[in-house]
Amino acid sequence: MSNNGTDLTLGFISSSVAILLFGSNYVPLKKYDTGDGMFLQWVLCAAIWLAALVANLVLHCPKFWPFAMVGGCIWATGNIAVVPVMKTIGLGLGLLIWGSFNALTGWTSSRFGWFGMDAEEVAKPLLNYLGAGLSVVRGCSLAVISGILYGSTFVPIIYIKDHSKRNDSIYAGASHYDLDYVFAHASGIFLTSTIYFLAYCIAMKNNPKLYPEAVLPGFLSGILWAIATCCWFIANHSLSAVVSFPIITAGPGFVAAMWGVFMFKEIQGQQNYLLMIFAFCIILTGALCTAFSKT
Repeated sequence: MSNNGTDLTLGFISSSVAILLFGSNYVPLKKYDTGDGMFLQWVLCAAIWLAALVANLVLHCPKFWPFAMVGGCIWATGNIAVVPVMKTIGLGLGLLIWGSFNALTGWTSSRFGWFGMDAEEVAKPLLNYLGAGLSVVRGCSLAVISGILYGSTFVPIIYIKDHSKRNDSIYAGASHYDLDYVFAHASGIFLTSTIYFLAYCIAMKNNPKLYPEAVLPGFLSGILWAIATCCWFIANHSLSAVVSFPIITAGPGFVAAMWGVFMFKEIQGQQNYLLMIFAFCIILTGALCTAFSKT
């Protein structure tokens, strides 16, 4: 198999694993009281940082670029809304909505070169536009805001990679392998979540609402998220962000909807089942169009 074929295979396998884990990583938390989510966020982000540290050691500690932390800061800011979203509109619908806006923001910034990035070209642009559009056709204000923030998390990393080719840039010679930035990304996540948690403790007059029973489920959720993100980084490298974003951000919503149907009974009634099947067909069509636009 050619290197291109190997990259595509690795990219789609990584995307599939990322979709499964992103759609499932909040499942361990559904049966536990997580309160306002601030303590849970800190636990989850601590687990993400530890998992990223292991990945960094496996990669023999590539150069740390502080600017890559900015994406993690943005993600942690968007993640604050996760618990309120799950409590108000459910896991499945929440992931569908923020996944849609995640896809839209990430795809457009990569495809058209926003925020100083190089615009990415694909062999079949019309098919790519169609795939991205179909992946977004699902859609509550917190979920929308979270989706937009989530979709911006990879901008700093892509910016560093794009400017690594320019000799006059401070990022000249930076790695083109996305996974080399996972530790910096996770460090931004943990630093920002810690700042938010400390601010929360101050606002609560040193009487924060802690939920010990949510510690282990929150840690497991963070580990699952970190593994999924590593797979996403690999998919970005193998497929390019303009292809991986619509696929990986749209798919978890359906996985979460399956959990909502069979485990948590969030979605009931024949009409809702048919609507969900219709949505899945749209998402699948969008993912396939995006995938074929690469070749």
